Amino acid sequence: MEGRDTLAIMPTGSGKSAIYQITGRLLDAPTVVISPLIALQQDQVESIEEAGIGEAARLNTTLTAGEREATLEALGEGEIDFIFLAPEQLANEETLEHLIAAQPGLVVIDEAHCVSEWGHDFRPAYQRIGAVLETLGRPLTLAITATASPPVRTEIIESLGLRDPAIHAYGFDRPNISLAVTTVGNDEEKTELLLKRIGELATPGIIYAATRARAESLAATLNEAGYRTGWYHGGLPKKEREAAQEDFMAGDTDIMVATTAFGMGIDKPDVRFVLHVDVSDSLDAYYQEIGRAGRDGGAATAELFFQPGDLSLRRFFASGGALAPDELEELLQAIKRARTPVDPRRLQKRFDLADSRLLRLLNRLAEVGAVTIEPDGVVTTTLKPKEIPEKAKEAAQAQKNHIHFAQTRVEMLRHYIDTHACRREYLLNYFGEEYAAPCNNCDNCLSGETQAQQVITDHPFPIGSRVVHTVWGEGAVVRHEDEDQFVILFNEAGYRTLSLALVEEQHLLTLAGAA
Repeated sequence: MEGRDTLAIMPTGSGKSAIYQITGRLLDAPTVVISPLIALQQDQVESIEEAGIGEAARLNTTLTAGEREATLEALGEGEIDFIFLAPEQLANEETLEHLIAAQPGLVVIDEAHCVSEWGHDFRPAYQRIGAVLETLGRPLTLAITATASPPVRTEIIESLGLRDPAIHAYGFDRPNISLAVTTVGNDEEKTELLLKRIGELATPGIIYAATRARAESLAATLNEAGYRTGWYHGGLPKKEREAAQEDFMAGDTDIMVATTAFGMGIDKPDVRFVLHVDVSDSLDAYYQEIGRAGRDGGAATAELFFQPGDLSLRRFFASGGALAPDELEELLQAIKRARTPVDPRRLQKRFDLADSRLLRLLNRLAEVGAVTIEPDGVVTTTLKPKEIPEKAKEAAQAQKNHIHFAQTRVEMLRHYIDTHACRREYLLNYFGEEYAAPCNNCDNCLSGETQAQQVITDHPFPIGSRVVHTVWGEGAVVRHEDEDQFVILFNEAGYRTLSLALVEEQHLLTLAGAA
């Protein structure tokens, strides 16, 4: 209400929707809410209508042409206070024109972590929102999400172009969820221990698997063992996915075995456990997934069954995706020769590129300022021909930085699995919150391995402080492992563990802004 752009990172059920509902109610202009799922949009519209806050409507693919036209007309006549739409709708020229004419007082980006390539639900359409905000005249903007580590927060702010945003990040601790990692020797032992564990736990629960085949196979095993089990993954027909979700939400199945396709928009309060038979791709994803347990405040369990070698696939994916300067240069030359905005589909067809690779190429070029991706998705460049080779090299290096950063995130996941310290402390530090161990609700604390944390009050580089390294540049202190070892998240070099003794001996670090 002070007119300041805001990033709010708060757990599900804590009132993120209330922020924009109350603000929107007090503003004299309509509120535009960009929300990724049709089901979420419908829930939010119904919530506003039930509370009597104002008139709400949605623009999505479920509307007929007539319904869509009537909604846009009502928006133009000032009859709608809250309009919900998916980010893909912003590429529709007619929709964008009506939004410009409506002059919104507030634009809300729900599930804002989808902006970030480091996020666990990255959606390319989210990266065009910043350009749309420019087109709308930079209205007051609110970005909300349940989970975002420091690098994800940075990318949200930069991608959306938030102006000196107020950042509210709190409530990551879920003390009612017990945390554990169980190491096994092979797949057979993993399945055996998983079945034993399920027999000890109350239902309902969710089990996450890395592949579609694993999800279906495990669901079949559980059904044979007498558990009412459903399965869910992106390869199922839409009707089957919807039926599986409805059965689980209604209590007609007790266990859902799923890939990460199952999650966003799932708000079942009484989930008693979330088990992982495969590691997630990052701690960001893992924390989001286990956060679906115990939302009613009751005791819940989050356990990861880990087999040596499970991280190999994650390391493989983190190491892939290198871009060659000549490939980037050729793409830039084609965009330059077009002289008019280029539809990415033309580039995809001409260079025979997969969607994901073309997106990666264009994102890196945009990151170094070589191209501009417009709100409707078309690409332009203002480079002079002689500037193209150097920008191509710069974009290739930017991709190398992304790859290295991804590799360090996998290592943070490995450290979480291997740690003998309090797991809750480790997770909360990762998300930028201090925590004094022991938590007495993780396997390490309950086994007596974790001692009461010695709070290091006189450390020259406190948690959260910004620092500058002589080689790796700027970063932020994430955690203190002990009196000597501490972890820094560098803007480009990723997560690094340093020795305080070595840092001081070789004068490697200074506090940002220090003389």
